Amino acid sequence: MSLREQPRRLGKGLAALMGGEGMDRTLTPAEGVRDLAIASLHPGPFQPRQGMDEDALEELAASLKSRGVLQPLLVRAHPEKTGQYQIIAGERRWRAAQRAGLHEVPVLLRDLSDADAMAAGLVENLQRQDLDPIEEAQGYQRLLAEFGMIQEDLAAAVAKSRPHITNMLRLLNLPESVQTVLRSGDLTIGHARALLQHPDPQAAARAVIANRLTVRQTEAMVAAALTPKAKPVEPADPSSTATKMLERELCELLGLKVRISFDGKGGVVSMSYQNLEQLDGILALLRGHQ
Repeated sequence: MSLREQPRRLGKGLAALMGGEGMDRTLTPAEGVRDLAIASLHPGPFQPRQGMDEDALEELAASLKSRGVLQPLLVRAHPEKTGQYQIIAGERRWRAAQRAGLHEVPVLLRDLSDADAMAAGLVENLQRQDLDPIEEAQGYQRLLAEFGMIQEDLAAAVAKSRPHITNMLRLLNLPESVQTVLRSGDLTIGHARALLQHPDPQAAARAVIANRLTVRQTEAMVAAALTPKAKPVEPADPSSTATKMLERELCELLGLKVRISFDGKGGVVSMSYQNLEQLDGILALLRGHQ
């Protein structure tokens, strides 16, 4: 049975994989940290970040040049290259270290499966708040789709609630243009969640940005768009009212059913009779007015 055919659980707790408390602390050599040549490290295939800010990299490089790399990178042995390693978490530090002219960086070497490696990289970026909402959602989607994980296990792995996972995944249902402005920060997650319900999220997103709407104002705009509009009540046609009055008058006079249609210029008067006596009455009335 393939990974896609049965739900997969992470082989190890991520806290253990990442040194007990994640990568937000400086580890001691006794905890398994070693120095590896920068040239022996390679970006891993599970990097959730889709871009790196050049100015931020330069700032980090300047810091590393004076202080060195204080927090180790999380790596695993390269599955195809002997003596080489894949970066699971810390690619930004690795790139900045190269710019700083460093030759070695501290690493924490772990034996990780593909699913564990991707989850660990996602967790590390979440801890650092380095991901935009769409990158976070795409990371969750990839773990679910490629490794057959279920949402309960994913939530436990990344220390998030299941509703959080579900809400983030729903952001991927937004049109591409709306996802772009969400990634840029022009929209917040609160705005995006509200826009999911709008009949035209793209137009609504433009309105939110142009008018600088708050999340609450955006929710109100969406609610208004979803509220069925009442059909306008057409004012009574004076000519129609007069026609009805005339119909009633003729009905009482003739004792017959009378219908009058009027188009503004002319019309038709129709009278319904039940027997020949009523027809004779109509003819007599008409002859009497000749």
